[in-house]
Amino acid sequence: MRKHLATLTASALLAGAVALGAVSAPAEAADRKSKVYSVADLLKPCIEGDNDSRWGEAAEAECEQYINGFTDAITEVGYATKENNICLPALNRADEIRWAFMRWAHQNYDDRGMPASEGLLATLKATMTCN
Repeated sequence: MRKHLATLTASALLAGAVALGAVSAPAEAADRKSKVYSVADLLKPCIEGDNDSRWGEAAEAECEQYINGFTDAITEVGYATKENNICLPALNRADEIRWAFMRWAHQNYDDRGMPASEGLLATLKATMTCN
């Protein structure tokens, strides 16, 4: 019963994340690129968190809260696993992923219009591998 409830909770969490655009289905991504929170949208507060002395703290919080929500969701549904070769940092998770995302976004500048969730997942697959 407990495992069934956990599965239902994880499914509901993922469904909610998809509905809110935090995780987008690949088939829908092409149609919704201009309507979803994009890599460029997430990159702005991630960068401003370090560069703006007045707005920086709020910007960093916006960036890291998105990252926390995304990584919590993929952890809850069992996607962040050794089988998928995604091992999230145990310490300072949001900051480590924020820096990795900024590097990935600059290296993949032409992909800045894709949904932020897809860019963040690509970042995790490229940089948060299990060793």
